Amino acid sequence: MSLTFHWFLPTNGDSRHVVGGGHGTPATASGRDRPPTVAYLSQIARAAEDLGFVGALTPTGAWCEDAWLTTAMVAQHTERLKFLVAFRPGFVSPTLAAQMASTFQRQTGGRLLLNVVTGGESHEQRAYGDFLDKDARYRRTGEFLEIVRGLWEDKTVDLSGEHLSVEGAKLARTPDPVPEIYFGGSSPIAGEIAARHVDVYLTWGEPPAQVAEKITRIRELAAPQGRTVRFGIRLHVITRDTSEQAWSEANRLLAGFDEQTVAAVQAGLARSESEGQRRMLALHHGGDRRGLEIHPNLWAGIGLVRGGAGTALVGSHTEVAERIKEYAALGIEEFVLSGYPHLEEAYWFGEGVLPLLAAEGAWHHPYERSAPTTTQVPFGAAAGPARR
Repeated sequence: MSLTFHWFLPTNGDSRHVVGGGHGTPATASGRDRPPTVAYLSQIARAAEDLGFVGALTPTGAWCEDAWLTTAMVAQHTERLKFLVAFRPGFVSPTLAAQMASTFQRQTGGRLLLNVVTGGESHEQRAYGDFLDKDARYRRTGEFLEIVRGLWEDKTVDLSGEHLSVEGAKLARTPDPVPEIYFGGSSPIAGEIAARHVDVYLTWGEPPAQVAEKITRIRELAAPQGRTVRFGIRLHVITRDTSEQAWSEANRLLAGFDEQTVAAVQAGLARSESEGQRRMLALHHGGDRRGLEIHPNLWAGIGLVRGGAGTALVGSHTEVAERIKEYAALGIEEFVLSGYPHLEEAYWFGEGVLPLLAAEGAWHHPYERSAPTTTQVPFGAAAGPARR
């Protein structure tokens, strides 16, 4: 089995410092010196494609650019990279969403993956006109996925649910291939939805023992329904030729977190309704800068100023490869990664870690490498953003 790696499109802006945002917290203004233009995001996407990443996650929320529109534009500047489009099911009718996904597949040659995000913050949902509570949002997500999957299977769908109803719904053209559904959530109801509907269950980067517990729980929920779910993990990475260089970079990022920003972000995240966010906060004890290495080479520092995924693999290329194999041994098959800045860090990982995994048979390049393009930079070199 070859592991699958995805990268990240920073549609909230990029920098040599951590750009915060997510889960109800605004993107931090300091250091957002690379605007998320189509030109710059396409530069990242083309680098990821050439290095062997299968897809790129595009986030959703008020703090970033719209994922559907952005990926539709960036897709025109890539050839094979897939786009893991984060999507909130409460904002668009399921029939329209199924049609949008079908169109995306045809226009990109089948390069859509759908990351269904139920939405953990009621105040942010209300800003979009959604007034359901958290558990109701998850139940609506289940109805949404039932309708969408039926439409993708070329069925005529009639459903009168608690939150969603359609009558005589049918697509004129179904997607080929059918997009895979990615989904995350740590609450009990999230596990139930994942077991019934999703292809890949995503977890944020918790220590291996906690990840193993999640995997076991989802497998136990899926088995009685005759379903098998794959597993992925969302992490940042700081990988260098030596461990000392990697930790020096982590400490440089940490030094850029002023106390006022950390306190404001942590106060906002403490109000989160997300069980996953609560688990992230517990890893760094609500903002404590001490003891941030919570497992060998697993650093919780990113979560001091960023909502959502808050941990990073930090170390030499060999150490990071070993941690990836540790997660893979638990059942993790897909890794959704990011790093600051996203263009340079893609090269550090792609040219430093992936060859080590390939040499051991844990990974192979998903397609033949294309000829070098003008968007590439030498491994480890600084690369300025494309502007327009």
